[in-house]
Amino acid sequence: MAFPEDVLTEDEHVVLHLHPHWKTMVRSVVVLVFAIAAVAVGVLFLPAGGGGSITLAVIGGLALLAVLVLTVWPWIGWRTTHFLFTNERVVLQHGVFSRERRDIPLSRVNDHSMNQQFVGRLLGYGTLTIESAGERGQSVLPDVPKVDRVQTKLYELVEAFHDKHSLGDGELREILAERDTKGGGL
Repeated sequence: MAFPEDVLTEDEHVVLHLHPHWKTMVRSVVVLVFAIAAVAVGVLFLPAGGGGSITLAVIGGLALLAVLVLTVWPWIGWRTTHFLFTNERVVLQHGVFSRERRDIPLSRVNDHSMNQQFVGRLLGYGTLTIESAGERGQSVLPDVPKVDRVQTKLYELVEAFHDKHSLGDGELREILAERDTKGGGL
C-alpha cells in the first residue's frame, strides 16, 4: 500500500519514504518455505486415497493457516508501516484496519540519534530515535534501513528547514537598517 500523497501540504514534498528493514520478514519467509515443504513432502510420501488424502488435507489446511497468520499478515503490517521524511516533517504511520499516524514537524526536532547492534551493522539497519518538543517527546523507529544515511538526511532536512525559516545576520541587519531609515529608530 503506497503512502497517500493527499496528506502532504501544498509546498511539501517527500524526501525519503521507507518501510522497516527486510529482516523483519525473515521469519515469515521461513514459515512460507516450511509450509510449502510440508505440503510437498505430504504429496510425495503419503499414499493416495483414504487416510493419506485426509492427512494431506490436514497438512495443507495447517500450512495454509500458518502462511496466512505468520506470513501474509506480517507482510501486510510491514507494507502499511511507513517512515516518511519530507521537507516539512517526519510522518510515522502504521496499522492495517486502524491507522495510527504521528507527525513531527522539523521545527520541533530537538535531537536525533541512531543505534546499531552488530547484526544491524552487518545487514544495514538500526534504530532511529527522534526527540521532539511536545507531549510525546521521543519517537523510536526500529529496524530503519540504512539508518546512518537516514539520520544524516534528517540532520540535513532539519538544518535546511531552520535556514529557510530563520533570518541570517545579513538579513537582520538589512531589516534594522531599513527600519532606521524609515522610522528613525526607537
